[in-house]
Amino acid sequence: MKYLIVGLGNIGDEYKNTRHNIGFDILDALAGASNVVFNPNKRYGAVAEYKYKARIMVLLKPSTYVNLSGNAVRYWMRKEKIPLENVLVLVDDIALPFGAIRLRGKGGDAGHNGLRHIAETLGTFNFARVRFGIGNDFLKGRQVDYVLSTWDDEEEKALEGRIDVVIQLIHSFVTLGLDRAMNLFNNK
Repeated sequence: MKYLIVGLGNIGDEYKNTRHNIGFDILDALAGASNVVFNPNKRYGAVAEYKYKARIMVLLKPSTYVNLSGNAVRYWMRKEKIPLENVLVLVDDIALPFGAIRLRGKGGDAGHNGLRHIAETLGTFNFARVRFGIGNDFLKGRQVDYVLSTWDDEEEKALEGRIDVVIQLIHSFVTLGLDRAMNLFNNK
């Protein structure tokens, strides 16, 4: 079985280690732990193939910037013949406290432009997504600056452990399915 695991983020050195790039960071950690290398020269993004317990995961870091991620998701779903139920999108979420993790099989965009574009492009909000809490410690009108800022020292220390939990969640999603993975990880 094939799965498309999409980490949302923005390309370019100026966006590395920012809150908005947590999707990229999770996929980089997964690839690094598995000795998998991304090919940055693929259409619509950097792509790697990762095998886990007889499942093939196509890991995608779109090069379209967060707000236009739907084009990359649609292209790789079609190219790899991956059904919608085997797609998992990793995004940042300011509505959740730092490090909180929520897996859902459908839902709205909650103001996230990347999720909105994916839903508009695919014609549905019925795709699995992991929302990684980045907190909301910003002044009114400073949301963009906050999501594009780097982690503070305390968050940086806790980040690796929280990313490890998301990697376990991804493994559960592809081996146990969405419902069981939600039961296992939504309270961690």
